Amino acid sequence: MNLIDELHNAGGFKNLEHLAKQVVEGFVSGMHKSPFHGFSAEFAEHKIYNQGESTRHIDWKLYAKSDKLYTKSYDDETNLRCHIILDNSSSMHYPELNTFSITQLNKIAFSALASAALMHILKKQRDAIGLSIYSDAYDFYASEKGSERHHQMLLAQLSNTVLSKPANKTTETYKYLHQIAEKIHRRSLIFVFTDMFQTATDHDKLFEALRHLKHNKHEVVLFHVFDKQKEYHFDFDNAPKRFIDVETGAHINLYSEVVKENYEKMVKTYFDELRVKCGQNKIKYVEADVNSGFDGVLTSYMLERQKFM
Repeated sequence: MNLIDELHNAGGFKNLEHLAKQVVEGFVSGMHKSPFHGFSAEFAEHKIYNQGESTRHIDWKLYAKSDKLYTKSYDDETNLRCHIILDNSSSMHYPELNTFSITQLNKIAFSALASAALMHILKKQRDAIGLSIYSDAYDFYASEKGSERHHQMLLAQLSNTVLSKPANKTTETYKYLHQIAEKIHRRSLIFVFTDMFQTATDHDKLFEALRHLKHNKHEVVLFHVFDKQKEYHFDFDNAPKRFIDVETGAHINLYSEVVKENYEKMVKTYFDELRVKCGQNKIKYVEADVNSGFDGVLTSYMLERQKFM
């Protein structure tokens, strides 16, 4: 069953949760063959008790079984606060697909499923999760909480976002990042999913906003979501085509081979500039190709969590 059908049949969130669990389980099994093997312990719901800590949250039932002291963490005593930011402008719904699967996703579906996978891990850790979604308006905001009800509400919102098809919606990412930054007061790990389609005049403003997100010692990870085959390599057959800007409706007719070489050079330059600029501002930049799976996203989370804690 494809992702769209699963979302419709389950009202959106139940099957997205199942898909997220599949993504995480695939990643965990893959870690046994990677340098991150030891990180699998991060998915445990219990922490080893350290001498001097309060005994209030020791899991005595687990102690009876294992003869070792572990503590539980609760929603009001979370280890980490995480806020996920999702760009839902029209360009994020590229490429236009009629069916979806874990291996066939457009940018918004990739971002939503990646977010749900991160939420699955954070939920296991009893961490607090918040979510912001923006397009040409600040569409949705939920502050960081750790309850099951809150988790299901966020999954439903992600499901609905995947199914939405905003027409000709441009965005000023920097504008909404400033608004979001004003809402996050306690130190948090912040993930931003966007395809970075900005006008030239917005470029400096965008990094001002990202710097704003880093106030209060937040850690910021920018997931640059794109279709590498089409949007980076411009890999189209050489039949004449009409290329349409999904955000403005502007179009141009051309043969792809005519512009392919210059297009690739310009895109590479832009990506390199983004990477350098993020490095200068101490923002982690991660390329997120929708065709390459979720390991890069989840590995980035693991590494950032280690630094954050």
